[in-house]
Amino acid sequence: MGGTGMEAAIFGKNVLVLDFVVPTPLGTTWGLGGTCVNVGCIPKKLMHQTALLGQAIKDAPAFGWQLGDKRKDVKFHFSVSLWNFSWRVKSIQNLLCYLQTTNNKGVEKIYTAERFLIATGERPRYLNIPGDKEYCITSDDLFSLPYCPGKTLVVGASYVALECAGFLAGLGLDVTVMVRSILLRGFDQDMANKIGEHMEEHGVKFIRKYVPTKIEQIKQGTPGLLKVTAQATENSEIIEGEYNTVLLAIGRDACTKKIGLQKVGVRINENTGKIPVNDKEQTNVPYIYAIGDVLEGKPELTPVAIQAGRLLVRRLYNGAFTRCDYINVPTTVFTPLEYGACGYSEEKAIERFGNNRIEVYHSYFWPLEWTVPSRDNNKCYAKIICNLADRVRQEHFAFFPCKMISIPQKEERKC
Repeated sequence: MGGTGMEAAIFGKNVLVLDFVVPTPLGTTWGLGGTCVNVGCIPKKLMHQTALLGQAIKDAPAFGWQLGDKRKDVKFHFSVSLWNFSWRVKSIQNLLCYLQTTNNKGVEKIYTAERFLIATGERPRYLNIPGDKEYCITSDDLFSLPYCPGKTLVVGASYVALECAGFLAGLGLDVTVMVRSILLRGFDQDMANKIGEHMEEHGVKFIRKYVPTKIEQIKQGTPGLLKVTAQATENSEIIEGEYNTVLLAIGRDACTKKIGLQKVGVRINENTGKIPVNDKEQTNVPYIYAIGDVLEGKPELTPVAIQAGRLLVRRLYNGAFTRCDYINVPTTVFTPLEYGACGYSEEKAIERFGNNRIEVYHSYFWPLEWTVPSRDNNKCYAKIICNLADRVRQEHFAFFPCKMISIPQKEERKC
């Protein structure tokens, strides 16, 4: 809501934000700011940076740093890192003022507005198997754990799953990823497989084509000990494993089914909870709009939601005409080997233009930062896809720091 609400206020409009976070099964909740600021991209990026500092310590002697024998005793303190992050979030929340929409007797209050905007986002999905909500955590819980998660099983192959697995392994933990089918669905699969290979080479284990069927607690504690039973997706084979923490990252569900949309006639996808809109972010009810992760068929990225919200407000209240471009969106996946992309995946480009009407240019390369410590010179990879008119339709990069290329303003990276 930051981009939309603040933008509307700039144009002199009165803005009311209704914000409520349903606690997770473990009781985790947070204040204003949404997923990204509190339990999403911001803490994820900080933990990614924390893991990179561990690699920097390993590389430091090659650059001339004399760390002495004490470098053998360097350890990561999980609770210290997350306490510092939690303190930062709480200090920001203390500056906010909240307005309840019920009085002390629980009586509802009705507000009227010229227009309404739905930006409720999504929450992590559970497996609906025995023990998942009782014993598993999600990314909503991970960044407020008061203890080190220990040996961790990450269930899922989304960018959330791989990013969390990557930084946990980078902190020295024993990490396994259980994958039902493919990595990074919706992303370029050539690039996704390279990311997976790099993670395996750096200590992350993968269990492929299995899904959990039961989670049992063996021992209580912080962390405790859990037993995971899983079944193969292609046969009836059953496997079991023991882990201190099980992190679910199998997808997210839109928070739209319990906010009364059916009472005003807003159409939603009954299976996903997603809201179909036109190219102006307008629902089938003319005075109700939607942006962000709740939109059907649109990228689930915070910067996209912010940009869409700003453009929407400028069209409504400042006479602008620019609409949000949901295709040419630069994004970065913060796995240990960062993956940045803009435009279509190769699979999508073939579907869109035809296999015989695209040209793929690709190359391995050796980043300057990797030369001094003599890190592998055949891992970083760039890939560009053009159509027959030689217009770039896709850029993909896998290296560190990939964000330097893929995050600049969309207008500069337009495909």
